[in-house]
Amino acid sequence: MAVTGVAGFIGSHVAEALLDAGADVVGIDAFVGFHGAEHKRRNLAGLLATPGFTFHELDLRDADLDSVLEGVDTVIHEAALAGLPTSWADVDAYVRCNVTGTSRLIEACQRRGVGRFVHASTSSVYGRDAVGDETQETNPISPYGVSKLAAEKLVQAHVVVNDFPATILRYFSIYGPRQRPDMAYRIFIEALLSDRPLTVFGDGRQSRSNTYVGDCVDGTIRAIDGGHVGEVYNLGGGVSLELLEAIDIIAQTMDVRPRITYSPGRPGDQRVTSADFSKARETFGYRPRVKPTEGLANQVRWVMEENAVKVA
Repeated sequence: MAVTGVAGFIGSHVAEALLDAGADVVGIDAFVGFHGAEHKRRNLAGLLATPGFTFHELDLRDADLDSVLEGVDTVIHEAALAGLPTSWADVDAYVRCNVTGTSRLIEACQRRGVGRFVHASTSSVYGRDAVGDETQETNPISPYGVSKLAAEKLVQAHVVVNDFPATILRYFSIYGPRQRPDMAYRIFIEALLSDRPLTVFGDGRQSRSNTYVGDCVDGTIRAIDGGHVGEVYNLGGGVSLELLEAIDIIAQTMDVRPRITYSPGRPGDQRVTSADFSKARETFGYRPRVKPTEGLANQVRWVMEENAVKVA
């Protein structure tokens, strides 16, 4: 099996789970992003020491992918340039990473006869409000969301025209250990560790269908054999939290009192996400198990351990 974006937040967890299940994993990553590569290299360290794992540092936009995919039967495509706010500043980078990179990967998979392709997408394709099942209208409001929807459409075009064996998963607000440095919960935890005020964009009442990374990984792996070709599936956590509620859980876990400052909302931010994942549940048995109190506590512990390593 191959996992793109293997050094990223979700990709590293997916690769670990596959290795734990006895699979050989080919990992691909280019360490692309606006928040540096140091954290990705730490994500990768444990994988590099695991038997059955092979790593290739290469960029989907221009690298020779055929040789890397030789003998690979399944590709889980986690690689993407992420982040809603930053996407406004460099639209071209998001198009080249998320659309061009995906196109070249699909073409290489077809040449190599890859038998299964799982494409990781996002609730951002729905737009400001992502509430309901997969039939809701897609109306992204950020260049990031637009690029991810374009990648979905490209995958689906290959399914129709070339019988490409792909399934699409739309992730809803993934959190937990290894969350990217630019994501809200990670920022809040690190600010509270340093006794700094938290900046909330908007009124703090925006809500998310929080999905713990372990549940996301379970759903992704189930979709390899259980997802239907050409279909799209929501993966959510089953519990929606307002941002201020999440901050309260984090602060209680850390036994601190947060100081909050408010700034205007950012262009492209979603207001409400609430995933209906009944299609994934009925098709391949997806059932999220980790509640926000447990998942956020796990993330707090991980961030504290990471900061202890940096200080040492």
